Amino acid sequence: MEKIESFTINHMVLEPGIYVSRKDNIGKEVVTTFDLRMTRPNFEPVMNTAEVHTIEHLGATFLRNHEEYKDKTVYFGPMGCRTGFYLILAGDYKSQDIVPLIREMYEFIRDFEGEVPGACAKDCGNYLDMNLNMAKYLADKYLNNTIYDIDEKHLEYQK
Repeated sequence: MEKIESFTINHMVLEPGIYVSRKDNIGKEVVTTFDLRMTRPNFEPVMNTAEVHTIEHLGATFLRNHEEYKDKTVYFGPMGCRTGFYLILAGDYKSQDIVPLIREMYEFIRDFEGEVPGACAKDCGNYLDMNLNMAKYLADKYLNNTIYDIDEKHLEYQK
């Protein structure tokens, strides 16, 4: 069995950033999968499920309401390893194309106040597993340590 492409990325050198993970053709359309890597794999602790779950709810709500990207958002959700998130957009994009969107989304998460959207038993299968304060902390860390001064090294996978 062939190794899938995402397992060919050297996770020992991978740093937080915004990377194009893959591009797929669906009919005549292209969808781009982004790796929004928030922590350094195998070096930093992974994110806990409560803050990952909160970021997922807030990020998905933000994207599905975004004027430009609401109809282009296919999926936003966590990586199984809990070091970041996948964002799938309809269209052929480069990492640089979405830096403003990611900055805006993580600022929304960092600055969010109130009840987390969908955080009730009727709307979510695990609504008690949320941590807004830690989600805000991690969003702020990602913005300050990665997004605000992002460079080419953190927009393209290093082989």
